[in-house]
Amino acid sequence: MATLGRNNKILLELVRQPGNNLCADCGAPEPDWASYTLGAFVCLNCSGMHRNLPGVSKVKSIRLDYWEDSLVEFMKERGNSAVKAIFEKCVPAFFYRPQQKDCLVLKDQWIRAKYERREFTGENKSCLEAYTSDVFESTLWKKGKDNKHFLKRIFLLSQKDFTLRYFINEDSKVPKAVISMKDLNAEFQPEKIGHAHGLQISYLEDERTRNLFVYHENGQVIVSFFNAIRATRLAYLLKKHPTLRNNDLIPQITPHCLMEGYMEKTGPTQREPFKKRWFTLSSMNRKLLYFKSPLDATELGAVFLGTENHGYSVSESSGRSTRGGRWHCGITLETPGRQFVFMCEQQEEQREWIKAFRTLISQPMTPEDYANEATLRRGK
Repeated sequence: MATLGRNNKILLELVRQPGNNLCADCGAPEPDWASYTLGAFVCLNCSGMHRNLPGVSKVKSIRLDYWEDSLVEFMKERGNSAVKAIFEKCVPAFFYRPQQKDCLVLKDQWIRAKYERREFTGENKSCLEAYTSDVFESTLWKKGKDNKHFLKRIFLLSQKDFTLRYFINEDSKVPKAVISMKDLNAEFQPEKIGHAHGLQISYLEDERTRNLFVYHENGQVIVSFFNAIRATRLAYLLKKHPTLRNNDLIPQITPHCLMEGYMEKTGPTQREPFKKRWFTLSSMNRKLLYFKSPLDATELGAVFLGTENHGYSVSESSGRSTRGGRWHCGITLETPGRQFVFMCEQQEEQREWIKAFRTLISQPMTPEDYANEATLRRGK
């Protein structure tokens, strides 16, 4: 007869084994739940999403719940490595695999795609082929450029000419915009946009960053659109860099921004009043962008960040501002052409910004980075 203590000890030993010691779905360390119908060890957050799939997955706590002997034997036979070999057999290189800190809709749709729709088992290739078709179409809600209203728009991704187009109406012949994959990035921003499925698309327009904010009520639709963007971006990068492999290009497809948030900044003479601005630090183009507010369509300005060898550095500065600033945790950013001074509200934010700046400055520049730096300098 099963004993609670004995079987729980066996499960705790199993979850410490390589492969089982990370959540099967998001990679979180020390998972303490398990799907006893799939044979996978998962974290608390992912276990909640498994509960939404009762016909596919049923979960128990490996510490608190009662486990029958037969279920423990099944967990011994399976485990995360065996489960991934089945349900992640054919995951495309471009498909985004969410991590522990990613937003809910990404993790939820990853779990549904794996276990409910069985997209990666090799049984049904048509669902994956849609991502790499010549044209991928989605109807999304897009925020207006100069207002807060979200309006329905039709988006078309093309792998023929590596573009994203969007149209105001279904019968529109001329797109409102044609966006190249060259500088396009997409990142889920639910808190910023105010919607659980909020996606931010950024690209260059006349050498300035332009942001589109979109969402769809259906999580599968918005995540599929995001992965179709990644498929198109990867196809573009492979054509641009034919000698590089997928693994070299994956980090470049849709990189996360290094840091975002409010800081105060002063002008070039450092005698101007400090003004509160929303800043975004991007590793994709080595730029610090600033906006009046988080949902601005276009940047107010940009600062390129090179390496220490090229005269870029960042340091902590202190002292109260006498130029109208309310915050007093300072950062000094040195560039070859100018010294920038920023103020953060809290010391923790100051430390996080300095860490992010130093992370970027420590990364070597690519030939494309040198070209971006030259372009930015010409525009000033």
